[in-house]
Amino acid sequence: MVDTDKLYELKKQLRKLSAFQGSGTELISVYIPAGSPIHDMAGKLREEMSQASNIKSKSTRTNVTGALERIIHHLKVYKQTPPHGIAVFCGNISDNPSKVVIELFSLEPPQPLQIGMYRCDSRFFLDPLRSMTDVADSYGIVVMDGREATLALVRGTIIRIVKRLNSTAHAKIRKGGQSARRYERLIEESIEKYYVRVGLAMDEHFLNNVKGVIVGGPGPTKDFFMKASPFNYQIKVLGVVDTGYTDEYGVREVLAKSEGIIAQQEAVKERALVERFIKEIVNEGGLATYGINEVKEAIINRQADTVLISEELDYNIGFYSCSSCNEEQELVFRGEGQEKVQCKKCNGEAKPIKTELLLEYLISLSRDNNIKVEIISTHTTEGAQFLQGFAGIGAFLRYRTR
Repeated sequence: MVDTDKLYELKKQLRKLSAFQGSGTELISVYIPAGSPIHDMAGKLREEMSQASNIKSKSTRTNVTGALERIIHHLKVYKQTPPHGIAVFCGNISDNPSKVVIELFSLEPPQPLQIGMYRCDSRFFLDPLRSMTDVADSYGIVVMDGREATLALVRGTIIRIVKRLNSTAHAKIRKGGQSARRYERLIEESIEKYYVRVGLAMDEHFLNNVKGVIVGGPGPTKDFFMKASPFNYQIKVLGVVDTGYTDEYGVREVLAKSEGIIAQQEAVKERALVERFIKEIVNEGGLATYGINEVKEAIINRQADTVLISEELDYNIGFYSCSSCNEEQELVFRGEGQEKVQCKKCNGEAKPIKTELLLEYLISLSRDNNIKVEIISTHTTEGAQFLQGFAGIGAFLRYRTR
């Protein structure tokens, strides 16, 4: 499963990269998939650099050439492509037309890249990386009939076949002199052994690795398999669906028919979390709190057990320092912050020294104090209620001070 810290860092980088916009088609995105030789892409970029001389705009031509040179030079650092591939973004990110600031950003994604490409546009192309953040959990897929079974691990848009199995049960030919009953019993034993092999493969690849499993396939075999239940009881089967195939096409069929099942699992988890939070809030002496100052204090004192933050939290936090007494203070706001505020200690003038998203500040503060963070979406009624009723910030407490 993907490390949550890596997933958080990826989301943070994507927010940063998505904010940049070039004055022309001069922001370059390069994706090199896992297993692909780096020198192949480097050669393609050299070809693109020679063609860049045909760009009519002198400033765009200069910026594109400069960005390509930076990327080619950066790729020389790697002797081989990283295990999950690499994504490189480079271009003029300055919002001042009279100033050129060519910056390079390099990412090694938390999941294997399955796309290799070069794109030059007014914005960085981030869709392949965004797809890795869509679903935080892995799911197991089993597609089977009486002859074969395919097992796959799925996370977001990434599908990885982990096991293929064949059954010889229906390939047996009745030999002369063999009774019909004995022949049927041999078939039954072979089918049972086939089910056991599939169950053992599920235990090996899915146990403690996936949030749930979906079983599919044509005909009644999958239903007989489910009645036999030859897999570990801890494996949670989320649903059983009909498919026409038992190979990778069958896996994709299962996914297409199970979007609602998977989405419901995410929604159920979120719904239960918010309902529990509200119950703790309304109960006198409940172990929960909300509000920026209250949650921040609970984090710093390590009183918080789990912090809940809405993904739609759109506040910023500014840090100000007084020019007279050096006293520092914080200010939470939407949009643009104030250029100066009055110092609470000496009434002098305090100026901003740093501004960041409140969401990222609270996540970093929680991680520094080893406190779990749950990001709440607004796709469910409960998630929307959490944002509107509690400003999108809350925490479960380990204890309550009296």
